[in-house]
Amino acid sequence: MKNIIEALNWRYATKKFDTNKKIDEALFENFLEALRLSPSSYGLQPWKFIVVNNKEMRLKIQSVAYDQPQITEASHLIVFANKKNIDDKLVDQYLEFVSKENNVEIAKLQGLGGMIKGSFAGKSNEELRSWAAHQVYLAVGVLLTSCAISGIDACPMEGFDSSKLDEVLGLGALGLESKVIVTLGYRDEKDDSLLRKKVRFPKEDVFIEIN
Repeated sequence: MKNIIEALNWRYATKKFDTNKKIDEALFENFLEALRLSPSSYGLQPWKFIVVNNKEMRLKIQSVAYDQPQITEASHLIVFANKKNIDDKLVDQYLEFVSKENNVEIAKLQGLGGMIKGSFAGKSNEELRSWAAHQVYLAVGVLLTSCAISGIDACPMEGFDSSKLDEVLGLGALGLESKVIVTLGYRDEKDDSLLRKKVRFPKEDVFIEIN
């Protein structure tokens, strides 16, 4: 396991994957578990992670993702989608699950439920879907960091036609909309991006300290 700073310096958005190398399935399952454990506002987890193994489906995805090679060359591919309907029903389902998992009477969770529902009240559907999308990006960060620490390459991708991808995957019927694709695998040593120095602004340009 890499030191986290070493790992984050090592990682980059891999543009060319080695098609001869595949991620061990047990390790990939660990990445899925890391995704499941990702943080979200209020713990509501308004997302789905679509793991696409089918080669023909990957080709269809590539056709709506500007033919980017990562889509078909990577060992694994995950589409991150958020729920389109953020309402009281979602909150109630979450509270019921919390009650079951923590063996707490549902009545004792009504204050929490009221607070969450109150924070959503008055917000438009567009605002709530934007909120849900923000939660998806938290999960993306968890996956990218988990991959880096494990020595696995990954590439987060927003370069695709989301409406067409939703059609390809049938997400609309599931009440979902795609936001990010992440491809995972092993870098090809001939990847041009590998030769570029990681560029990040210096500490003094990105931190503000209030003492």
